[in-house]
Amino acid sequence: MHPEMATKRVKHLYIQAFGITVMVLALVRCVFPGIAGKEEAQVQADTLSISTDSIVKETPVVTDYVSANHPVPFLKNGERPHPIKSVHSYAEAFPDSNHVQLVAAQRWGVSPVKDRADAETRKNEVVYIGSSPYYTLAHLDASIPYLVPHAAILLEDIGRNFFDSLHVKGLPLHQMVVSSVLRSEADVTRLRRSNKNATEQSCHLYGTTFDINYNQYVAVVPKGEIPSDKLKYVLSEVLRDLRQQGRCYIKYEVRQPCFHITVR
Repeated sequence: MHPEMATKRVKHLYIQAFGITVMVLALVRCVFPGIAGKEEAQVQADTLSISTDSIVKETPVVTDYVSANHPVPFLKNGERPHPIKSVHSYAEAFPDSNHVQLVAAQRWGVSPVKDRADAETRKNEVVYIGSSPYYTLAHLDASIPYLVPHAAILLEDIGRNFFDSLHVKGLPLHQMVVSSVLRSEADVTRLRRSNKNATEQSCHLYGTTFDINYNQYVAVVPKGEIPSDKLKYVLSEVLRDLRQQGRCYIKYEVRQPCFHITVR
């Protein structure tokens, strides 16, 4: 047989065989429709499995504060939120007594301010700290919003580091609440009448010391509040790091819920 004729015959037989196969499959589909249904169901299940796997891989990790009232935190570049660790023990992490802090306060601070009128004349020695995006002041009954520049910078850095830490942990931003700053001698005298735990040798007299309330915070975004204990954990990490860097002394106060901090 001529080679060209043989090639055409092979093609013809192939087409016939293919057509017969298609017809047999179609007949099987008509006689046994359940088989086709199972095959389609398996294909759909495989497709759904692939789609679900893709969704799981792309969904960001969400911290446990998220609820219907809170937005889901998305970190840039798909970064996982950092865990909240806190410190092993507040008493052990922040043990610096008033005596230790007083030595630093007397070294780095101003001479004690007599009263608020005297404080107004000390503006070449202290700076106003009543306005910051990182913290807010509580109602100051027994202190005035001034610190020596060295301490003011420390307070600002604490607030900035707190914001940064909240962000990388996927938590909504909150301002710290500063509950006490510079106290005049008149403030200390008045405070000792109502608070037996107040000491006459107060570090607050020197403008080097401030208190941060660990139970109160102010949410930057409305409806962004989360439990204060979680914020306390984050703040304690920030303070521990700065203390370990040798920038401050810190005492964890129990009777007054605050971190008592003196710049070094």
